[in-house]
Amino acid sequence: MKVMSKRNIKQSLRIIGVVTLMGAAGLSAFLAFPLNAIGDPPPGPPVIDDEAMQARSMTIGGAEVLQTTRTVPHWFGSTLDPNNGVTYGYNMVGADPNNCSGTDCDVTVTVDIIAVNIIVGGESFNGSDAVGATLASRVFALNDYGVTPFATVAGNFPNPPRFIRGPGGVLSQNDAGNQLQLEDATTRAQFNKTGSSTYHLRLNPVLHDAITIVVPDGRGTVLQNVRGVHFGDINIQWWATRIKNLDASLGYIDPTHLPIYLTKDVLLYCGENPFGVCSAGFHGAGTSENGNGNQPVQTFAWTSYLSPGLFAQPNGGGSWAFQDIYGVSHEMSEWAHNTFITTPVDP
Repeated sequence: MKVMSKRNIKQSLRIIGVVTLMGAAGLSAFLAFPLNAIGDPPPGPPVIDDEAMQARSMTIGGAEVLQTTRTVPHWFGSTLDPNNGVTYGYNMVGADPNNCSGTDCDVTVTVDIIAVNIIVGGESFNGSDAVGATLASRVFALNDYGVTPFATVAGNFPNPPRFIRGPGGVLSQNDAGNQLQLEDATTRAQFNKTGSSTYHLRLNPVLHDAITIVVPDGRGTVLQNVRGVHFGDINIQWWATRIKNLDASLGYIDPTHLPIYLTKDVLLYCGENPFGVCSAGFHGAGTSENGNGNQPVQTFAWTSYLSPGLFAQPNGGGSWAFQDIYGVSHEMSEWAHNTFITTPVDP
């Protein structure tokens, strides 16, 4: 079993596809692979080539947890890696699949959905426009994961690899007919808790009022890709500080909940170069110095809903699945499997 740590955050999206499609216990960070240029972009903001759109998932902070820690429901386990003989420990969200029974195996976590509307470079990128589609997606809505109509397959392209849409097929056959959320289906499959099992990891979304953030000059800009799709481009250090400030200031933030800060068509750049696009999402954990042995550890995630054409080419072309709730589902899986950013494993 592999659980990703921040040391290994540059692993590719291929593993997360295995998690979703085959129920393997895995954790990775996604890499938006370059796309082929299609046509000439219209006039407007500066153009960034597809090859420069290296938008990875990242982690922020990290915290050790104790049995008395106030945080999301979680369990500790360990697994021997037969490749190197090392036993790795890990914390994951939910009930311990090896030791729970009955209703104790059924865990629900409240997810606070906070849409963030971004004003940058004279344009608006509104996370509130993506709330309806996100709540209606399989992250929160129910679905039968016995089959899938599509799957990602490697394209016949030069390096680096690109991924195109291919035929679907059977998935978690032992859960065929069961209506499940995506992360619930993934977790059940990877722990062999399918069929009539009472094991569940359910997500209960609670929608909050949208927040508007105006990005100052020097901290963000607007770029467009070669297909003319505009996106907000924000400095990662500045943005991470905004998220931490919201965690600390919003009255409804609760360490037993997961807040998701949802933007739309917003990416981050590392360093001072706006063309150094480096992130499309992150999750993290932080702790408080107060608590007298009962310190809260707050987990959180930021991710962008992505318009078609920003990364994904039309008609099932390169990186076809890297659109709409791809980033949301990815961060949810990373949060569930590497909850407190404290799980180092062999890459």
